[in-house]
Amino acid sequence: MTQEEILEVDILICGAGVVGLAIAMTLAKKYSVAVIEQHSGPARETSSHNSGVIHAGIYYETGSLKHRLCQEGNSRMYEWCDSHSVDAIQSGKLIVAFDDSELDQLQEVYQQGIKNTVRDFEQITIQQIHDLEPELNVVGALWSPWTGVVDAYNLAKSYERAALEANAFIAYQHKLTNVDKLGSQFVSTLIDTNQQISTVKSDVLVNCGGLMADKIANIVGYDLSGDEKKGLPVLQQSINRGRYYDIIDPDICRLISRPIYPLPDHQAGGLGVHLTTDTNGGLHLGPSMEWMNDDESPNYLNELDEFWLAAFLDAGARFLPQLKKEHLAPGQVGYRPKIQKEGEGLTDFLIWEDEGYVHLGGIESPGLTASLPIADQVMSLIS
Repeated sequence: MTQEEILEVDILICGAGVVGLAIAMTLAKKYSVAVIEQHSGPARETSSHNSGVIHAGIYYETGSLKHRLCQEGNSRMYEWCDSHSVDAIQSGKLIVAFDDSELDQLQEVYQQGIKNTVRDFEQITIQQIHDLEPELNVVGALWSPWTGVVDAYNLAKSYERAALEANAFIAYQHKLTNVDKLGSQFVSTLIDTNQQISTVKSDVLVNCGGLMADKIANIVGYDLSGDEKKGLPVLQQSINRGRYYDIIDPDICRLISRPIYPLPDHQAGGLGVHLTTDTNGGLHLGPSMEWMNDDESPNYLNELDEFWLAAFLDAGARFLPQLKKEHLAPGQVGYRPKIQKEGEGLTDFLIWEDEGYVHLGGIESPGLTASLPIADQVMSLIS
């Protein structure tokens, strides 16, 4: 965009991650849509720095957005990937108990999955566990056959193509710096990497900023601490870092065929360090669960660190006792936007509309799986 240009559209979307692009391609069928993204391409943050798992909706509070949108998104994700040549594997997933002390919590997870009507979810026998994963030595497991893995980056690219085909306009390397509300219109000021300033006028502003969603809300003028009397939710987010270590020995990689999860630790911020396969046959351990300080910025470099190497070796050896240090190397690092604070339990997605402003906060896992239904949810809010 040029300094002199004023672009007028029905809807401006901030953020070209998986969710932002899913919303763009959905809304562009009916409205004129522009997308702005500070990075040089799509899905450069949370969307592509994760386990790439297609979730089935097991853990979440029954009836919550995470539960409902994840379950709907599960089947739609496989259908989309099949029809748009995106690699996805319906591998199934095991949730395991390593010793008898974990069996009660395993039963709690099972009951939540049953309450959530997770498709074909079941407790399986030791023999069934060994049939699925002969190298796994556990005392109990739950089987979720509709869980799988997807190539998250190419999923985002497929959404980007669909958005462009629907005539959405996408401006990369443009950062939002200011928003004014003039009547019913949002007047958004952008700056690009050449320090050129441009303007977008829109009737609707959709905030899919991911890690930056609360910062964008602040630019729009909202109090991030919320105001219950005024119906304003808390918009402040915390960030939880998740680093991964890759298993680099091909013989070890061939021992595991699907994601294997320990019991979740929701208060720590995630589902625990798990073994995850990918669509290329790789095997990964992660993510860690590290609450960041407010003054920290995301750093996507994961350099070799003896402390974390030892921690991941300990976590990995629970799944594969033959694992050694030389089998591991630093992998990716991801960051999760969280509405919950450290020590709190699971919180839901925040999808909220106020006079043309649509806020998507805390869009962490299972946001990837739920991306298509989230887009429909936004469509219904603005229609």
